Parts: sequence; structure tokens; C-alpha cells
Amino acid sequence: MEEIEITEYTEPSKTGFVAAIKKGFRGYVVWNARSTRSEYWWWTLFAFIVAAVSSILDSVIFSTNTATGIGPVSGITSLALFLPGLSVWIRRLHDTDRSGWWTWILLIPIIGFVITFIFALLPSKMGPTRWNNRIQE
Repeated sequence: MEEIEITEYTEPSKTGFVAAIKKGFRGYVVWNARSTRSEYWWWTLFAFIVAAVSSILDSVIFSTNTATGIGPVSGITSLALFLPGLSVWIRRLHDTDRSGWWTWILLIPIIGFVITFIFALLPSKMGPTRWNNRIQE
């Protein structure tokens, strides 16, 4: 394993709602950077709002498939937000000095969600992490 030189590190300023959304879409395949807590939670709020609006549009405009509960707008929205959301989540794990492989713990019902929720709440690790010492700009 490679030795990391410790340099002075200060927590970046809080990311706003619009900036977090821009970073999420701009860095949709950036896996080796870091996302702060504020960036992650703003992105999560955005994804929740977009999912709710797309579900409402599906129920008003289209007859939603009752078997799956997913209409065309919700399906397209889910596909559009999947990769950026996964990337933001993995960068958030890197910011807490954890591997992106921790994402697989979500396959364990209930326990996986609780553990990942705790990880999302943890503060950023000060200084460089094992994966990268920069915040995605």
C-alpha cells in the first residue's frame, strides 16, 4: 500500500443546493474524488423531489403500471439519476475514508440501510483519504 503524505486540509465551504446538483451531474462518472455531507444531502433532497414530481406526472398524465408502480416519466428519471447518485454516494464514502465497495452492504435488508445512513451522517475525514485528497470541484 502506498504511503500518503499528510498535508494541511481544511473542510471546504458548505455546498449550496444548485452547486450540489451541478457537481452531481458534472461528476457523474468521477469515482476518485470526495463529496461533502452538504453536497450529498442536497443531492439526496434533489433526487427525492424529482422522483416525487415524476411520480405525480405519471399518475396525472399516464396510467401508471400498477404491477410495478413505475410510469414512463419515473422510469426515465430513475435512469437519469442513477449513475450521478451512485457517484455522489461513492464520493461521500471516500470523504469519510471508506471504500466505495461499502455500497454493497445495501443488499443486506434493514441493517445495510442503517449502516449506510450512519456513514452519510459522519463528518468528513480531515486530511487526505486512502483514495484521494481532493474535493471534486
